[in-house]
Amino acid sequence: MNKTLSRRAFAGGAGAALFSVITSRKGFSAPAQDQRVAVHATAEIGTISPLLHGSFAEHLGSCVYGGLWVGKDSSVPNVEGFRKQAVDWLKELGIPVLRWPGGCFADDYHWRDGIGPADKRPKTVNIHWGNYTEDNSFGTHEFIRLCRLIGAEPYLAGNVGSGTPQELRDWVEYCNYPSGSTLSDERAANGSPEPFNVRYWGVGNENWGCGGNMTPEYYADLYRRFRTYVRDFGGTRPFMIACGPNRNDVNWTRRFFDALSARGGPGLYPHGWAMHFYSNGRDVPTKFTVENMREQLSSFAELENAIVVQRGLLDSYVRAQTAPGRPRPQVHLLVDEWGVWDRMVPEEEKTYGRLWMQSTMRSAVAAGMGLNVFHRQADKLYMCNIAQTVNVLHSVILAHRNNCVRTSSYYAFLLQKPHRSKTALRVETNDTSPLGISVSASRKDNELVLTFCNPKHDVEMRVDCALVGASAVSAKAQLLSHPDYNACNTFENPNVIVPKDHPVSVEGSRVRLNLPPISMSTAIVRLA
Repeated sequence: MNKTLSRRAFAGGAGAALFSVITSRKGFSAPAQDQRVAVHATAEIGTISPLLHGSFAEHLGSCVYGGLWVGKDSSVPNVEGFRKQAVDWLKELGIPVLRWPGGCFADDYHWRDGIGPADKRPKTVNIHWGNYTEDNSFGTHEFIRLCRLIGAEPYLAGNVGSGTPQELRDWVEYCNYPSGSTLSDERAANGSPEPFNVRYWGVGNENWGCGGNMTPEYYADLYRRFRTYVRDFGGTRPFMIACGPNRNDVNWTRRFFDALSARGGPGLYPHGWAMHFYSNGRDVPTKFTVENMREQLSSFAELENAIVVQRGLLDSYVRAQTAPGRPRPQVHLLVDEWGVWDRMVPEEEKTYGRLWMQSTMRSAVAAGMGLNVFHRQADKLYMCNIAQTVNVLHSVILAHRNNCVRTSSYYAFLLQKPHRSKTALRVETNDTSPLGISVSASRKDNELVLTFCNPKHDVEMRVDCALVGASAVSAKAQLLSHPDYNACNTFENPNVIVPKDHPVSVEGSRVRLNLPPISMSTAIVRLA
């Protein structure tokens, strides 16, 4: 960000106007403030990969069983056992990549438990999430089928914590070898003669915690061992993803790469380094105080800083360990799990499953701010996966029995969808504080996409966006907003928070619109 521009709150009669909005939750007037934004139409950052809008589904609570998967004999409308409404909505959202089976669950999951005739599969205990029994009716074939139905690339998280290198090696062969081996023929006998061609393979998950409580050095030794056996079976080169830090833990990153560098150098480096970053909340979702909401939304500035710091660390190791004149390996940075993590409501968990969490207007703005961060740092990131897809934590869909609803966060992702595959542009704002206006911009040819988030509960933002190096011809916008930041979509009232057309004006190189408190808007601008 460059020099901060001046910020003004106008009063009537002084050449500007004071106007207000009434918030139902507080009942007071919120003054409007001018927000100056500059979008540099020729200052390109990098392509916004669709993979930055990825998702994550773990065997946790009712994310999979009862959420995505209801079974072929269920009275819930389904497609081959998958909840039809969820399939339709996830396909509409266009999830580019889906990570499975965990999470913590991954390092206690043995893939052979989830293949073969469903009635012959063993019943196993989910030790991480409630010690309940799973019948393993949802396994590798079901996951791949779900990915095909919604158009997502599959991403499998391998078991390092309680598994073996052979187990992971055999899973790769089972999924990817075309035919002729015992494992590929077993896959064919189980109903899938064509290989799954899975590219993305996680080598463990949160191994600093639930994945084994390992030291970085010990995990680095295990990573080296496991990666040795993960091979190209049938032409699909595995993209191997190592367990990165919890938030911006530079100690974990340094010690892991120091250990790898000492034992073999950059030839052993992973293709991907997966950071996890949750924005924790002190309140239950629908009862956030202003103070705790401000604290949670401020964490996205920390997320952006963590991306910059971790990317810099990875680059420093690659530079230091690559001999002059030799090509440098690429170690891509992922935010493998992210989103808001509020306090749970025990009664809701009893009804809907562990970590079941409602998504409010606040949650939607948080999703919008996170995606804005990823767009602004598009040159530093490879993949980002919201946690999680259905019912659990920062989900885009809530489902229970015959009920299914799109959350406010679903619509936040939908509003950001036009950015995918466009080129991110440099933006500047007059307020660079953690709760200043959040902006991202992207362009392809004569189409410019702008997303604005207002994270303030007591200020309506009057946005004046200057297009540097471009001129606008027309624009259309949609707004996601509600006067109560604790409002949410429920099974009884599913359309409390939905996008609506929103006034936006263009004049030459300026785009103007207003943002109510705790809201987000995407404008699609046609350039001259």
